[in-house]
Amino acid sequence: MSTPTPQSPFGQPAQPAWGQVPPATPPGIKPSRRKAWFTHGAVAVVALGVGAGMGGSGESGSTAASAQPTPTVTVTRTAEAAAPKPAVTVTAKAPAKPKPTKKPAAPAAIDGDGQYLVGEDIKAGTYKTAGPQDDDFGLGCYWARLKNASGEFDAIIANDNITGQARVTVHKGEYFETKGCNKWEKVG
Repeated sequence: MSTPTPQSPFGQPAQPAWGQVPPATPPGIKPSRRKAWFTHGAVAVVALGVGAGMGGSGESGSTAASAQPTPTVTVTRTAEAAAPKPAVTVTAKAPAKPKPTKKPAAPAAIDGDGQYLVGEDIKAGTYKTAGPQDDDFGLGCYWARLKNASGEFDAIIANDNITGQARVTVHKGEYFETKGCNKWEKVG
């Protein structure tokens, strides 16, 4: 005898409880359409997943296509050449020989106090003065011939304090000093 299959209130076979094995379908009875759709759908979903996994791996079935190098695009840009710089021209000139410059002649007059190098600041020769400029204090006119410009006492060759006219002869290389005198003019 066969065991009756439990029925749902709607006349369809009842689902087994959780964890129970469903009863085997007796021979000659077709499985339900819902069960067919479920099994065929599950197989289709699994097949689709496997196919997508294989196709998404990035590998192709043909090795000949992957062995071909892919073309590389290269862009070549020609730079504009800079304008050439003008050539430097060097003109060589022979150095000009400087013309010897004449030293200005030493003046033939002495106007003012100071110390003068004979032959450079004044000419060698004999000079004459009219005497002191202002004799308000009675100091007169001082003159001196000197060996050098050191200011030492032993540098004096000759000197004098005058209150009237005077003449002095100076030589090249010595110094002539004057204080408080009128203009000295070369007379010889």
